[in-house]
Amino acid sequence: MNYNLLTSSDLNAAQITSEVTEQVVTKTNRWISFWNEHVPDLISFGVEIGFSLLIFFVGRFLIRWIRRIVRRSIERSSADTGVEQFIDSLLKFLLYTLLLFIIIQNLGVPSTSIAAVIASAGVAVSLALQESLSNLAGGIQILLLKPFVVGDYIREDNKGNEGTVEEIHIFYTRLSTIDKKVIILPNGLLANNSLTNVTSNDIRLLELKVGISYSADLKKAKAILEQLLCKEPRILTQEEHVVFVDDLADSAVILGLRAQVKTENYWPTRWKLLEDIKLTFDAKGIEIPYPQLDVHMKEGSGASRP
Repeated sequence: MNYNLLTSSDLNAAQITSEVTEQVVTKTNRWISFWNEHVPDLISFGVEIGFSLLIFFVGRFLIRWIRRIVRRSIERSSADTGVEQFIDSLLKFLLYTLLLFIIIQNLGVPSTSIAAVIASAGVAVSLALQESLSNLAGGIQILLLKPFVVGDYIREDNKGNEGTVEEIHIFYTRLSTIDKKVIILPNGLLANNSLTNVTSNDIRLLELKVGISYSADLKKAKAILEQLLCKEPRILTQEEHVVFVDDLADSAVILGLRAQVKTENYWPTRWKLLEDIKLTFDAKGIEIPYPQLDVHMKEGSGASRP
């Protein structure tokens, strides 16, 4: 009886071992079959990825080489710096877009499928990039009409941003302020709003106004201003300059002066003249009034006195 039980137990163990072995062999065969079927595809995909990376690095080198040649050609043509910057950024955008298209096509995506996707998404992309397209058109308009060039000092009249034009790109223009801040303005904003180009001409009008008291000698004050203009070497004496009474204000006689200076000398000349006017008026006894309040008390007004 015990012999039969052992024999039955051994048979069950053998059966279980056989089933486990069969399952392991089956799964192993499935993995081997899977790798045999897909390894060539994986190898092919890896080769495509490697070739795409090679295309990217070679394409990037070619793009830099082409941009360098174009920049040198523009420099030889004596074009504006803004034109050079704009064309360079536009060329960079177009070439990298072309490189991306080539890489996607190399990965096995048909060009017809890419064109279909671009066509179907054209409306959505145009709406999403409406502002960018407006800035691109504004940049082209700036380069064609040339309301300013790199190096000009401009003032945008809409929000009062101002500074020296450092770069003109396809979508934006970069300004540098006097205190070394950087302002980025969209080209669409600059093209569609009024702006002031302060340094467009080589000569700039310098106009100052100063008030003197009504008790001051008017002719003497005007003569002092005339002398200061004649002594200042940066004033263009061949151009017309004038000293005049600009206004009879409530508490002062407003004198004005106008003269011509070179654009690069505008601020140093303005600051020097203002300082000289103040010092000379003080030395000559010409009073520059300032707001003040005089209180007169009458005798017997009923106010208590200590």
